[in-house]
Amino acid sequence: MITKLSLTAFLEASQHQLIADVRTPAEFEQGHLQNAFNLPLFTNEERVIIGTTYKQKGKETAILQAFELIGPRWADYIREAEKKCPNKKILVHCWRGGMRSASMAWALNMYGFEVGLLENGYKAYRTYCLHLLEKEYPLLILGGATGSAKTETLQAMKTLGEQVIDLEMLANHQGSSFGSMGKHIQPSQEQFENTLAIELSQMDLSKNIWLENESVLIGKRVIPKKLFTQMNEAKVVNIYINQTERIEFLNKVYGVLDKEFLKESVLKISKRLGPNESKLSIQAIEEGNMKEFIRLVLVYYDKTYANGLSKRKKEHVYEINFESIDAHKNAKAIIDFCHQTLKN
Repeated sequence: MITKLSLTAFLEASQHQLIADVRTPAEFEQGHLQNAFNLPLFTNEERVIIGTTYKQKGKETAILQAFELIGPRWADYIREAEKKCPNKKILVHCWRGGMRSASMAWALNMYGFEVGLLENGYKAYRTYCLHLLEKEYPLLILGGATGSAKTETLQAMKTLGEQVIDLEMLANHQGSSFGSMGKHIQPSQEQFENTLAIELSQMDLSKNIWLENESVLIGKRVIPKKLFTQMNEAKVVNIYINQTERIEFLNKVYGVLDKEFLKESVLKISKRLGPNESKLSIQAIEEGNMKEFIRLVLVYYDKTYANGLSKRKKEHVYEINFESIDAHKNAKAIIDFCHQTLKN
């Protein structure tokens, strides 16, 4: 049985069913739905070939060429779908809900699958995500200089019942020049936006949503314009932790990373760090004096952060001093402070 589903019904069904995205691997990598796996009807190259044929020779010739290409693979598609969905219940979509998804749905239905087919395809989902990114949200920002354990504190706040969206986790990057940690691969901009939009859609808008104070860029991913504007206008709870504590914390996170990666990262900010500081930082890395390296680069990051904070409205910035980094203890103090001082 094949059932055409609206986007709302399709997303609801995807909570307990897998989605077969039959677009090309390149399309899938650029952006896809949560809970989806790629079951490409065509390779990247085949889609180009068929598109060219369609333009030059017409629809019927292109369809015949498509069936010639994929004909021997139908059994493989069905085997892969059955492997992923042994209960033979599956959701399917392509770009616009056209022939690719209809063909796959037909084949799977012939084999006995119950198929849910997304009306208007991925295009409808992408439009929905972009709409979500244009909405207004009740944001609160957690700020603090580099090494204040903001991410860990936000995670602790989440366990205590606060609504939190971890932008750095969604972007798979820690935000600074060193933020890839020498290993993280970021999602595409489109996929970052999609995941962020769905996170926002799951928030209770009658309550505050906490985000970390970020620059517009997280690695190479860009925070959507409307959301970033709201972040800049939101109230900020800025935590202060002394430099010694922050260096100890950062040393545990970054001091263990590959030295070549760290030196390359220093060179990326050398113009802003300064020639002498860059030289000393690289020297400290080579000598294994990681705390000194961190102290040197913190001069730049602290100055940059203070400059950004100074551009916010003073009445929107609330300061809390902490003696040490204790994510759970500090998270509870922040929540108590907000309940007493801030209003939604």
